[in-house]
Amino acid sequence: MGDKPPGFRGSRNWIGCVEASLCLEHFGGPQGRLCHLPRGVGLRGEEERLYSHFTTGGGPVMVGGDADAQSKALLGICEGPGSEVYVLILDPHYWGTPKNRCELQAAGWVGWQKVKSVFDSNSFYNLCFTRNL
Repeated sequence: MGDKPPGFRGSRNWIGCVEASLCLEHFGGPQGRLCHLPRGVGLRGEEERLYSHFTTGGGPVMVGGDADAQSKALLGICEGPGSEVYVLILDPHYWGTPKNRCELQAAGWVGWQKVKSVFDSNSFYNLCFTRNL
């Protein structure tokens, strides 16, 4: 696509949300819309947007940060006991064929986590909202 040096192609280097959005557009995948949050605490202000995204048929939301370099894919959001907000997180590093969903949950590859404990307040985040056209 021309945004990386020639040695990047065929490498095992990671891409971020911005590059993922460019790839979706270039290869005709779902539309990717970026949202930049200067700090992780800003995600609490995006809860309604996330809820609306998922309830209107939006696809996974890719998440990448700087101080928090662990990439994540958000698959859902809900309010739990005591008005605590949770996100359903998939670790995109998983590969292989699981025997069943319980195996994925037990190994920590997918699960509900509290928003306030999963996002680093000192890290910026890029979110790539995906939606089929």
